[in-house]
Amino acid sequence: MTRLVHPDAVLVQAVIAGALSFAHLHDLAEAAGQTGWKAWAYPVSVDLLLVAAWHRLRTLRDAGEPSRSAWSWFAVALAASLGANVATAGLLDLGDVPDWLRILVAGWPALAFLGGTLLVHRPTSPSPPDSDPEPVLVPLPVVERETEPGVQADSVAALPPPTVAAPPALVAHAQKIAVDHRTRTGSDIDTETLRTRLGVPQPLAEAIAAQLT
Repeated sequence: MTRLVHPDAVLVQAVIAGALSFAHLHDLAEAAGQTGWKAWAYPVSVDLLLVAAWHRLRTLRDAGEPSRSAWSWFAVALAASLGANVATAGLLDLGDVPDWLRILVAGWPALAFLGGTLLVHRPTSPSPPDSDPEPVLVPLPVVERETEPGVQADSVAALPPPTVAAPPALVAHAQKIAVDHRTRTGSDIDTETLRTRLGVPQPLAEAIAAQLT
């Protein structure tokens, strides 16, 4: 039996709103003297800048970085879209468009190109751990314990191992690695994987893993 596909109301609403906004931008650009294919390119440019700014916002938010610049370009593209919707609602005579509006429409391509370039090529935070070069493991020298006179060797072997102190900067880096691992795999990072990613000895990795829990 063939299943009936029920359309998503939110998706249908988004398509209708996008089509109306697209048409309003086209009508405004055409009224401002941009005829032919140029009038159709304006709504595409505005919508692409909206999408690029929103994508950049989500990327910066996930990375925990400031997103003021992305918000600014999102507001610019949103103002262009809303402005066209309001202007074509009967508040503006499309047969006699004012000069200032013609200037804004003519200058939009340069503004959109600048915004798109800054959004795409803005530097991000340090590269993710996956792109870091493989750490070089340096074997630690083995120091044999000397027994004091009158102390049995078995007593020395029974002594607890020395406490390993993890530097705060290394713990902070390990926390970022753990968060990235949890995001990609959905599970907490194990001690062996953490040791490999950090390139540290096993005792130090265990001390850092204990601070992550």
